[in-house]
Amino acid sequence: MKKNCTIIALILCCLTAKAGDYKFEYLYNNLPFDMPRVEIPVFKDYRVSVADFGGDASGKTLSTEAFAKAIDHLSANGGGVLDVPTGVWYTGPIVLKSNINLHLDGGAIILFSEDKSLYPLVDTSFEGLDNTKRCQSPISAVGANNIAITGLGTIDGNGEYWRPLKREKVNESTWKRVTSRGGVYKRPTYWFPSSQALKGDTISDMNVPRHLTTDEEWASVKDFLRPVMVSLTDCSNIYLQGVIFQNSPAWNIHPLKCTNLIVDEVLVRNPSYSQNGDGLDVESCTNVLVVNSRFDVGDDAICIKSGKDKDGRVRGMPTKNVIVSGCTVFRGHGGFVVGSEMSGGVENVLVENSNFISTDVGLRFKSRRGRGGVVENIYIKDVAMSDIATEPILFDLFYGGRSAVEVLEQGVEERAVAAFKVDETTPAFRNIYVDGLNCRGARRAMFFNGIPEMPITSIDIKNVFVTSKLGAEISYSKDVKMENVEILSEDNKPLKVSNTQSCNFDGFKGAIEFGENVN
Repeated sequence: MKKNCTIIALILCCLTAKAGDYKFEYLYNNLPFDMPRVEIPVFKDYRVSVADFGGDASGKTLSTEAFAKAIDHLSANGGGVLDVPTGVWYTGPIVLKSNINLHLDGGAIILFSEDKSLYPLVDTSFEGLDNTKRCQSPISAVGANNIAITGLGTIDGNGEYWRPLKREKVNESTWKRVTSRGGVYKRPTYWFPSSQALKGDTISDMNVPRHLTTDEEWASVKDFLRPVMVSLTDCSNIYLQGVIFQNSPAWNIHPLKCTNLIVDEVLVRNPSYSQNGDGLDVESCTNVLVVNSRFDVGDDAICIKSGKDKDGRVRGMPTKNVIVSGCTVFRGHGGFVVGSEMSGGVENVLVENSNFISTDVGLRFKSRRGRGGVVENIYIKDVAMSDIATEPILFDLFYGGRSAVEVLEQGVEERAVAAFKVDETTPAFRNIYVDGLNCRGARRAMFFNGIPEMPITSIDIKNVFVTSKLGAEISYSKDVKMENVEILSEDNKPLKVSNTQSCNFDGFKGAIEFGENVN
């Protein structure tokens, strides 16, 4: 009997040790929604180097064929690790396959070629719209399982050769350096790298050309169809760890319709002037961890999406079960963002223990009439911010494609007037909880700009302290509750409220100015 007890004790000890070895166990403590553990994928103990297949570490010649041969070899042998040694690996597109870990050694740079002829047009989804075309992404995978990009190296998309440039966003030396390559001008202060790129801009709505039907028509605007740098579609069990992802042609990292994704200790960089230079766009994905990572980008940093308008509603795949923890955003149009492409819905998201420094907005929730979709069960906990150009918390249901700073500079901040009929195109934001937010320095403390037919509903805000030039404004909102909320604003008007229902501001410390239609 004693021997049996000893065996049982050893088994229990081993099981406990195994559970304790899970790197992300702490994320699940007191999680406010049910979510399965996202495991780190494991790879076969078999390694090859891209150099073994003819790759050139000097950067003098293209290593496109070497990457393809190495990946095919690994795939044929059940997978493993593809090592990228120290050096500059100049290449065209890389297509990942199942059971492969692309591992960059310290000092390794994968630099993608600026030659656009290497990136053929492919059918894809962009800006939340399906059945469109873009140039092939520098790194892509479709339908792959058990894949990773890990290590201490850098992946550079050479995006400056793809992106248009606005004169007001850069200094004189950058403007001269970029425009000296040739290109054309939409206006004297708005440069495009080619006439194809400019033509695409003139026929596009939110960066997506409309009404093109033939291959010839798409080819005529190919240069405009900038790819996302890392495109992962219909993939599962994905691990991005340690690597620097930078200088993307459009969005930086775009997982679409993926399951079980871990983004761990990465650095995502784009120039502050990069158009559509998003950091991480998680679209219609399930079970996602974004942990201990840093973002410094030219557009939204950590973005949650689920498709746009009818395409997103027909797809019907919400992004759900997401944990963002221990992250820092230095620059970006928004630190943590939901929308504006949220037509398939967003649910069960936790953002905790993160910092937003010098972003345009801290927490940015955006949509517009016509989107549809429901955003709900969003939990924000223990977030610190400083030097926020507009608002630490922004709900804008009149998003028109401009950043919050551009709206501020150009004017016309749209406000709700008449109520529309509620139907499947009406966006809804509800059940959002903020507990623990400290912001030192913002223009306006908060701005809730809902729509009359579907107010922003059930927003709990507690343990919040903000210093700002202007106080908070809340309109077309319902069931907003504040507890231990303090705003020190230079205008001495901490909170303005109008067009609200069933709100409780008893826990707000300061003066409240009530406008019309407060019930």
